[in-house]
Amino acid sequence: MSAAPAEQAGGAAFPWDAAMAAGLGHLRLAPRDFWAMTPRELAAALRPVGGPILQPLRRAELAALIRQFPDP
Repeated sequence: MSAAPAEQAGGAAFPWDAAMAAGLGHLRLAPRDFWAMTPRELAAALRPVGGPILQPLRRAELAALIRQFPDP
């Protein structure tokens, strides 16, 4: 089996497994509808409605949560 064209060119391969899980599993799109979408359309469909894409916690925010909710 040969490498995908993106990998041959030195780029990363498209994350098909994650995209299919999101489109077919999370969004419950019909296969026909999933395969008709562009990656940009799929990304837009996965964004929260009316809000920005969530950012990961900063170290200080995580530390505050750990102090507020310590493990027993």
